Amino acid sequence: MPLRPLPLGSLEISGGFWLERQRTNRDATIPAAAQRLEDVGTLENFRRTSGSFEGKLFADTDVYKWLEAVAWEQLREPSTDLASWQAEASALVASAQEADGYLNSHTRLALGGRRYGDLEKGHELYCAGHLFQAAVAQARATGDRTLLDVACRFADHLCKTFGPGRLEGVDGHPLIEMALVELYRETGTAAYLELASYFVEARGHGTLTVPGHHGPAYFQDHLPVREVRTIAGHAVRALYLAAGATDVAVETGDGELLDALRATWDTMVESQTYLTGGVGSRWYGEAFGDPFELPPDTAYCETCAAIASVQWSWRLLLATGESKYADLIERALYNAVISGVALTGDKFFYVNTLKVRDRAFADDQRSAAGGRQPWFGTACCPPNVMRTLSSLDQLVATCDDDGVQIQLYAPASVRVGGIGFDVETEYPWHGTVRVRITSTPDSPWTLGLRIPSWADTHRLTINGHDGPLRRVWSVGDEVVLELPVAARRTTPDERIDSVRGCVAIERGPLVYCFEQQDASVVLDSTAVVGGPLVEREQPELLGGVTTVEVPARDGALTAIPYYAWANREVGPMTVWIQEDA
Repeated sequence: MPLRPLPLGSLEISGGFWLERQRTNRDATIPAAAQRLEDVGTLENFRRTSGSFEGKLFADTDVYKWLEAVAWEQLREPSTDLASWQAEASALVASAQEADGYLNSHTRLALGGRRYGDLEKGHELYCAGHLFQAAVAQARATGDRTLLDVACRFADHLCKTFGPGRLEGVDGHPLIEMALVELYRETGTAAYLELASYFVEARGHGTLTVPGHHGPAYFQDHLPVREVRTIAGHAVRALYLAAGATDVAVETGDGELLDALRATWDTMVESQTYLTGGVGSRWYGEAFGDPFELPPDTAYCETCAAIASVQWSWRLLLATGESKYADLIERALYNAVISGVALTGDKFFYVNTLKVRDRAFADDQRSAAGGRQPWFGTACCPPNVMRTLSSLDQLVATCDDDGVQIQLYAPASVRVGGIGFDVETEYPWHGTVRVRITSTPDSPWTLGLRIPSWADTHRLTINGHDGPLRRVWSVGDEVVLELPVAARRTTPDERIDSVRGCVAIERGPLVYCFEQQDASVVLDSTAVVGGPLVEREQPELLGGVTTVEVPARDGALTAIPYYAWANREVGPMTVWIQEDA
């Protein structure tokens, strides 16, 4: 059954793993980004009315995503610094808007004002989409309508410009679709939903001229969305389009479109998703590979693609209520998303590979072999991580007419519709989750607790006894869920030929890896063997982790959580390792 997000502000992550990362994001990452946006000229682009343009042609989006993070942070905890950044940057964006609503600093400074001349590569609607998302976040989180007014004027311009009988085209980089739907949800302006529907349905009909070596799949113009069953092309583009199409399907009641998207998601998860939840197996085109083409050493797994996967799965979770979508959200967040930012919050990975070979050479800024970087020429990933962590509270739980469902386990306080409860847990390190009822209506309601797909067993008690989760609750009732968080060996699907004969280590929702600095032998030339997996809690290591010692041909190997690799020194690393029979 369909679910709803909790009202904003009704859930607060109150401690533990995710609050630590949110604090680092707030205290280190967002301020560092503010300085970077000045240093590389991205904010300056908005100030200039003439002269040169700095950075990539889509650099405006880095400001918009950062502003979105700033807005969500103010919902979590207002501050004068955040409010000042928001006011100054929003006013700067508003000042760059043209009389008819159009806004794009690259068009103004680099193209002499020539609009929509390169829909394939120009990213104009992509930039608009990120503006719309930031505007909605700002209005919802802070009540400030500065960006929302800018966004609505721009969206009105787009509605007059694009569509049947007008400019019939789509942007080479999807995103505008889900942004328009969210703007429709915020304003109730039906024209925004209609334009989003047009952009979704116009895909796959040859409206884009394919330049260079890339085929139409790179731009998501190879097939109509309804006909896609195996996702292809540029991973971020593909997933942003899928998320937007899901939004359109939900808002228009289009069950046929939703069923098509669900089938595509199933294929992606079954055969095109890495163990970490990362997606995109080809460097060329930053693209999905064929089914079961999942090489660990050349894995691209862009941080933005993992975030886009979370966004799509969240929409499908709300649309269907099926827990498998929350399972992928959890896997991606713990592994493929936060691996993209250092524990200190000020350095980043663009590519999240699953293997770095001995003596690997980094010939590209994006290569993980070169270590985390303070920023990138194409800086899409850092601010994307920022806005994801700042808004993470919104993914923890859902609701429907029957009650509240906990989707992600973290210490939290929930207050919604007369229902209140506190969650206590040391997840993901330990599997005990305690839920204490703090307020409740007199009528029955259901508390939903997701059993992760990795958990082969679980125990659930209410006040120490078995019982149903739909009941008339009393203040003080305590629900305890016990999940088997313990190290386990995972073998790959044998159709993934690049890791056949290998094994990986997982523990709860965390994927583990081996780093060369923890091994006395070269990782590429050893193998693990049968035997017990020994867990060790190490509060002083990598911000506090549980390591796993794995018997190996040459002694024992130590595995650490994958998200924490490359935070000491950069060297060989692998998730999958050869296993001796």
